[in-house]
Amino acid sequence: MAFQGQTVLAVVPARGGSKSIPRKNLAKVGGISLVGRAGELASGLDWIDHAIISTDDVEIAAEATRHGLEAPFQRPDELAGDKSTSTDMWRHAWLAAEAHYAMRFDISILLEPTSPLRRPEDVTLTVQTLIESGHKAAATLSPTPAHFTPHKTLKLDDSGNLVPYLEGGRTALRQSIPDYFHCNGICYALRRATLVDEGHIMEDDCIAVVIDRPLVNIDEPFELELAEWLLAREVGNGR
Repeated sequence: MAFQGQTVLAVVPARGGSKSIPRKNLAKVGGISLVGRAGELASGLDWIDHAIISTDDVEIAAEATRHGLEAPFQRPDELAGDKSTSTDMWRHAWLAAEAHYAMRFDISILLEPTSPLRRPEDVTLTVQTLIESGHKAAATLSPTPAHFTPHKTLKLDDSGNLVPYLEGGRTALRQSIPDYFHCNGICYALRRATLVDEGHIMEDDCIAVVIDRPLVNIDEPFELELAEWLLAREVGNGR
């Protein structure tokens, strides 16, 4: 195993609590739970040395192991609340995995279950880009539609009147709006020093891996239906 001589740890984060969709990480798309989809993809990449679940929930841990992930530890409660940060969770998982497996991981990837439309080639490309670029981090992004950009965003003043978020944004022509991007949760990849030593994910020297196809990062119930529809369309197109 290993990728171009670099040892790799895959982490799937899946805490038990969720406000928008109760037990969200166990919700199913295409007949497979979100955590199960992430697990099957990670366990199918032969260059990953270990693929683990980081969770505080025994049911999620059991579901993850059924789909190929390892569960070498339980996430501490203080890293599983609404105010817990991804940085602290991932750093804990990295160090706990190193202690459990008695090995050092050069690179770790984070695969969020809420992005069920990821493909193996997306993850491979992210790690390849990280290694070959020399950057400290890599993250997958999606192009932001023009009508969701800051130029087209509105806010309300104290009287409830609509005002543009950016001055002059209301009159901006679509072709004049610069390219914007947003995180899609498909894959984050980091070198060890970036997270373990410096405590960063995307804050410093992060290269983009743009994925320009329809995706969904599930946060609201209707997005489960959207993911189901997009997946069915991919299957219908031979993916």
